[in-house]
Amino acid sequence: MAMNPASLMRMMTMKAKFEKNHPKFIAFIQAVFSRPIEEGTVIEITVKRPGEDAVTANISVTKDDIEMFNEMKTMS
Repeated sequence: MAMNPASLMRMMTMKAKFEKNHPKFIAFIQAVFSRPIEEGTVIEITVKRPGEDAVTANISVTKDDIEMFNEMKTMS
């Protein structure tokens, strides 16, 4: 499925704006993914909304996850 060129340009603009607004997060992601994620790596995410308790979830990376990550890399 090919992406519409106008949609692709809009996504690229939004990505650039996100990178500008959140440079520390982008640097963190680049550092984490500067080397391969190995099976058994734990990825954890926490969401903290104003006035609410934090909610945290994590995954232990499997071989199937690594295959998916590698496929996603080829798409970007």
